[in-house]
Amino acid sequence: MHRYRSHTCGEPTEALAGQKIRLSGWCHRIRDHGGVLFIDLRDHYGLTQCVVDPDSSAFSQAEKLRSEWVIRLDGEVRKRPAGTENPDMPTGHVEIYVTEIEVLGPAGELPLPVFGDQNYPEDIRLKYRFLDLRREKLHANIMLRGRIIDSIRARMKAGGFFEFQTPILTASSPEGARDFLVPSRLHPGKFYALPQAPQQFKQLLMVAGFDRYFQIAACFRDEDARADRSPGEFYQLDVEMSFVTQEDVFEAMEPVLRGVFEEFANGKPVTQSFPRIPFRDAMLKYGSDKPDLRNPLVIVDVSEEFEGESVSFKAFKGKTVRAIPAPGAATQPRSFFDKLNDWARSEGAPGLGYVIFEDENGALVGKGPIAKFIPAEVQAAIAAKAGVTAGDAVFFSAGQETLAAKLAGMARIRIGTELGLSKTDVFEFCWIVDFPMYEWNEEDKKIDFSHNPFSMPQGGMEALETKDPLDILAYQYDIVCNGVELSSGAIRNHRPEIMKKAFEIAGYGEDVLLEKFGGMYRAFQYGAPPHGGIAPGVDRIVMLLAEEENLREVTLFPMNQRAEDLLMGAPSEATMKQLRELHIRLNLPEKGA
Repeated sequence: MHRYRSHTCGEPTEALAGQKIRLSGWCHRIRDHGGVLFIDLRDHYGLTQCVVDPDSSAFSQAEKLRSEWVIRLDGEVRKRPAGTENPDMPTGHVEIYVTEIEVLGPAGELPLPVFGDQNYPEDIRLKYRFLDLRREKLHANIMLRGRIIDSIRARMKAGGFFEFQTPILTASSPEGARDFLVPSRLHPGKFYALPQAPQQFKQLLMVAGFDRYFQIAACFRDEDARADRSPGEFYQLDVEMSFVTQEDVFEAMEPVLRGVFEEFANGKPVTQSFPRIPFRDAMLKYGSDKPDLRNPLVIVDVSEEFEGESVSFKAFKGKTVRAIPAPGAATQPRSFFDKLNDWARSEGAPGLGYVIFEDENGALVGKGPIAKFIPAEVQAAIAAKAGVTAGDAVFFSAGQETLAAKLAGMARIRIGTELGLSKTDVFEFCWIVDFPMYEWNEEDKKIDFSHNPFSMPQGGMEALETKDPLDILAYQYDIVCNGVELSSGAIRNHRPEIMKKAFEIAGYGEDVLLEKFGGMYRAFQYGAPPHGGIAPGVDRIVMLLAEEENLREVTLFPMNQRAEDLLMGAPSEATMKQLRELHIRLNLPEKGA
């Protein structure tokens, strides 16, 4: 028999009844039932109930065992007594009658329990992540992550894509976040950077003549943590394709994402044909470029309705006014409306005005604090535009356009949730398309790139030369699922003269292109194919499929909110020897500064 095990803890079944077997694992739980000890033994593969009675030669050893001790035991497989079976466990119809126990690794007092699913402070969970990973739910999430990545790889290869590995040590690149810099010992005073994304390398692969690239790529950004963004590093399905239009990218990626979600959605419906929503429509109808389409509410613009002379509600005059329908809200208590107003104020807004619509003798009549300032015909126009009738309500968000849209978008989500209108057991995908190429930078009083400076402008050079920059759209797109942005992507600007003009409009000369992106810009001078790509976030995909709210629940060894690895003690101080070898002198801020 093998030194440690003849079977895993997930294998014993009735087919093994009467056989002597050997198991090794962790003592998940130990119970004393009237002198008979029950040990739930756990390994990576499952859990088996083991029984040690006072007549067993192993009883004295079993009495010493504590939670999470690692042991090896021998015993005979027996069917459980009638009425004690556990049909929810693969091993729930048998137990092991233990004859011998060997302690392989005793455990000290645990800083957090492995048995159960209690919430523990994040710093304890991260410092003792090896214990946290033994817990059933987190262990299952990590295994789910691996299966999802396997599925993605298989689907990409079936779609004709080839997996490449791009460099980790590279040049610093201004791509929107801070780089992690790595000092060079051989080149004093110079630094490598960890890649924020393999963006330039994957485009260079297309210039080099490779056609369909993908990579499960590690990306590094020195930015603050959020629930849907890990500090330090994250992984993405990095994709690039040659000789493609925007639609070609969509047709290649939809089956991959749809297939992966269908495979791991546990029967939940998944969008079959992803709708294309222009950016401006998304901002108007949903108040966000990451719309959660599980929520059926659609925002409408009613600015014009409040500009008429007959409307005496001056607080909305001259402002962007967005209306959020609230079907069935007329039956809600006053506290429902007061809570929403309080919430809006907590977000920095004056509040959420509202009108409740009722039927009075066959006529639609608005009620509420601001209804008396809005003539009946304007109320009717608002109700018609918002698609509401008697028994419904409309909430209003007013202000500068961007702020009004943002508040309306948040209110839409909150109202949909409060009224129970939003679906929960579905995965709703959409593409957001037609992003603006440029935006007005109010602080610097200049035109700036709105998102990705390397996107191809719609209309090419002609658009750049003849259109108002703020009217130019880009071949740029996002993929969104349940209100979570999984990825941005674009058809790339592969023509040097168009790229030069695009940067010129934003106030950057050719010298900037050569200094910051010289490798790619020069490569485009030697025959670059039209190409485009996308990079869905692997961590976010797993987070959605695992039904978790935080990326740390689907990541092996995450950092805390301050980008610290509490388990390994990173970042750590360098020794004087290391600093001398790297020709680095520290200039630290004063303590307390």
